[in-house]
Parts: sequence; structure tokens; C-alpha cells
Amino acid sequence: MGRRNSLPASQRMRGVADVKSFKLFLVVAVAAMLSAQAVPSSAQEIFENLRKSFSNIAKPPAEKKPAATAATKPKLFDNLKRAFADVGAYQISPGGPLPAKFKRTTVAYQTKEAPGTIVIDPREHYLYFVLDNGKALRYGVGVGREGFGWRGTVRVGRKAEWPGWTPPPEMVERERRKGIILPAYMDGGVKNPLGARALYLYNGSGDTAYRIHGSNEPWTIGHDVSSGCFRMVNKDVIDLYKRAQVGAKVIVR
Repeated sequence: MGRRNSLPASQRMRGVADVKSFKLFLVVAVAAMLSAQAVPSSAQEIFENLRKSFSNIAKPPAEKKPAATAATKPKLFDNLKRAFADVGAYQISPGGPLPAKFKRTTVAYQTKEAPGTIVIDPREHYLYFVLDNGKALRYGVGVGREGFGWRGTVRVGRKAEWPGWTPPPEMVERERRKGIILPAYMDGGVKNPLGARALYLYNGSGDTAYRIHGSNEPWTIGHDVSSGCFRMVNKDVIDLYKRAQVGAKVIVR
């Protein structure tokens, strides 16, 4: 008797299919080389081209993801820096603690203004954040020195954490006459004169160049010291920043 094939019929059929697939692959690969005008000069080159073609078919290239840009990269490190800086802002400030009358406190405050409104009284050096039920949070502030005070109604146009600072041209010139050279721009941080937070004040024409901001000079709170901005100790401006919304009404009396 002849030798009987011991493989099951299903496996024999799969083997035949595999052979047919391989032959088809060879035809496709050779056609691809010819269409690309890649005529091999030796048997070794034919083998290498076939091997590369098979690898490309068996393992198609992975989908390429767009490279991360500076705008999309996680800002974990920056967030940690801000968090640690905020912790530092709550520590004892240089120059000692604020006088008791300028510490943040809740007071009775009768007004027709809606809760969320900010009212600044430069003469008394207080900033009020209006609450409901006839109350307000009162903070001590430093205000504009002689010749730099102003009155009016504006709004919070935007807010920033540990903001950078671009001195206005008139301030640059004014300080230059005193022999002080201001930088064109200063990154946000503990040495920045805007402190931990800034609320930018806008009117109908846009940015007024005035801000409610933090200060690294807590001894100036309660005095006329600024060029028209309103400064607070850092821990107070962080608190106000959390409460005040962009678009909030600000009244300077």
C-alpha cells in the first residue's frame, strides 16, 4: 500500500492556501519593484528587496502622532512652582504682620451693589468685596500716591496667577529720570511687583493699565504708594482672586 498522508484534510487545505498566498505575494512584490523602477542587480539584492517588502506588509508602520508642542505639553512643573509659591505667600511677610485694622475681615456693609461687586475706598485704604445679607469682606490696600489717584467705575477684564509685568512707557521714562532702569518685561514670580495675582481693570475703551494686585512689600498697605494700582498682601489677593469673577464691577470712590 502507498504511504497514507497523516495530516488532517483541513491542515492540508490550509497548507495549499498558504503556498498560493506566498506565490501571490511574490508576484505582487516583483511587480512593486518593477513599477518603482528598482531593478535589482543581483540575487542578493532581489532577496533583500523581497524581505523588506514582506516586512512592510506584515508589519505596517504605526500611526504617527503629532509631536507635542509647547502649548500642549503638560505644565505640571509650572503648576507645582505656583503651588509652592502660593504656600510661601501665606507665610509671615517681610516687615512683620499687617496692622490689625488692615487684616482681612467680614464687616457689616450696606450697599445697593450686587454681591460680587468690588468697592475701593482710597481715603480709608480699604477694598470691599460685597457679600449678601448686608455684609462684605474688607481688605487693606495700598493706593495711588499724590497725583496718581483716580475715581470711576470699571470692570475686571481678566485675571492672572503670578503674572508677568510690562511697565508702561510713561513709568519707564519717569523712573529713568530718577536713575532707575526698569526692565522691558519681568516674568511672574516672588520678585515681581505684581505679586501672586492680578485683576486687570478695564473700561469701555479697554485696559486702563490699572490693576488690583499682590505685593511683596506688605509694609506699604495702608499708604499712598502706587502709580494708580491697588496693592494687597499676597495672601489677600489670592483670596480675592478666588472670589472675584471676570466681568465683576469695580467702583473706586
